[in-house]
Amino acid sequence: MKSIKDIYKIGKGPSSSHTMGPARALEIFISENPSAEAYAVTLYGSLADTGRGHGTDQALRIVAGERPIEIIFNTAEKNLPHENTMDIVALSGGVPVGETMRVMSVGGGDIEIVGREIPKTEYIYPESSFAEIAELCKGQGIRLSDYVIMREGEKIYDFLYTVWEVMKRAIHEGLTTSGVLPGGLEVERKAQYLYNQRHIDESPVTRENRIVCSYAYAVSEQNADNGTIVTAPTCGACAVLPSVLKYMQEKHGFSDKAILRALAVAGLIGNLVKTNASISGAECGCQAEIGTACAMASAALGELFEMGIDQIEYAAEVAFEHHLGLTCDPIGGLVQIPCIERNAVAAMRAINAVNLANFLSGSRKISLDMVIQTMYETGKDLSHLYRETAAGGLAKHYRKGS
Repeated sequence: MKSIKDIYKIGKGPSSSHTMGPARALEIFISENPSAEAYAVTLYGSLADTGRGHGTDQALRIVAGERPIEIIFNTAEKNLPHENTMDIVALSGGVPVGETMRVMSVGGGDIEIVGREIPKTEYIYPESSFAEIAELCKGQGIRLSDYVIMREGEKIYDFLYTVWEVMKRAIHEGLTTSGVLPGGLEVERKAQYLYNQRHIDESPVTRENRIVCSYAYAVSEQNADNGTIVTAPTCGACAVLPSVLKYMQEKHGFSDKAILRALAVAGLIGNLVKTNASISGAECGCQAEIGTACAMASAALGELFEMGIDQIEYAAEVAFEHHLGLTCDPIGGLVQIPCIERNAVAAMRAINAVNLANFLSGSRKISLDMVIQTMYETGKDLSHLYRETAAGGLAKHYRKGS
């Protein structure tokens, strides 16, 4: 597996696969073809279906700068190597010259260029399943976070500290900003309201739900407004992990070092999903994004509370399992409805999964590896209408006004 740095990318929303990935691809192409008169980018699949709502064209124009660029949304082509596929070519006199670079935006801001191998040096984890990792950790008497540090090196702490600072900043900015999100749906920011409006008869549990949800809304709304966030594992699911970690740090006084170790474990879980399945909503539906984020958050909490490896696995498995089949049907192709709300619900579910794992991990029958495999197969079986095309589900019915 590659470094957990591939799970945590700092950048602007609203979509890692639709903005970060295509922007990175164009940057590479321009660096390799700097003397071209102009450039043409053809978007296919989900990039074509929801590229306008997700801001793909804007991200590409920002990278192009003053260079002329033509952006084509091809919604007809279906024979694609990946649901997020794009072609980039140089133009001279308006005519394509040189070779076309075909790129797949595979989720979380990562891309794969067709015909180019990923350098073997990028793989730093020999183990590629939770079962293998758990066996090694138990054999050496180390925690999952120790395993990550062993493979990544001590410098990963510096990286994770930066990640944590950006996550906290996104929460703060989201809680102190009001107004309407861009895109035309007239969605009002709600994080500030949730944070400040105490329930008339608020119990500790009600308060926990309200604060955690306010943090999740804060980060999700920043993402929807093109703010700076951290993919965890994607932009669309970026709020689940920071919201639960921030709340638990405030409630229990966990040190930043403890939070960084929790982030390491969460990154490991995200890595396993990305390696063995997918974190792309266009490829496997929202279960690949929010489901993975919820599993990451529950595993992180398990590490915070110093739970055993089996308990952490059970927490992540429960969190993931109950997102199986979740469709990706963003209204208007925007990362707003139901995406923002789903981050809040998944954050609460992550806490519930950890609580359940504290009691029942010894009786579990399903492994995390099994759920990851099941999610991928389920995602591939989903109709394309429910994989980030904004053509089915809520997106379809909202357009009809029903």
